[in-house]
Amino acid sequence: MADHSHGHDASAFHATTKDYVIGFALSVILTAIPFWLVMSGAIADKQTTGMIIIAFAAVQIVVHMIYFLHMSGKIEGGWNLMAMLFTILLVGIVLSGTVWVMYHLNANMMPVKMDGMG
Repeated sequence: MADHSHGHDASAFHATTKDYVIGFALSVILTAIPFWLVMSGAIADKQTTGMIIIAFAAVQIVVHMIYFLHMSGKIEGGWNLMAMLFTILLVGIVLSGTVWVMYHLNANMMPVKMDGMG
């Protein structure tokens, strides 16, 4: 009998149809709830609604990473997950820096009184 064990990583993730269906169902739910919140106006405060949508988006990113990208601390000795965490850190720094710069440009560059202009 031939040995078929060579070339296969025992720690590799093997996805099943059930995993994909669970990921798809979670993605639909995590999209439908924020959509309903915005369309129904269930929460009057726009900032609160925005924060809730951001929280749902973050959870949905994790769902996609686990169920569709098959990220895990066990695969490739954890380097795959480490690279993803570093990417998330860089994206967070870039996004927060962009929002900070835009806020301060808006606050500091706009004229206070429109009366004295022109």
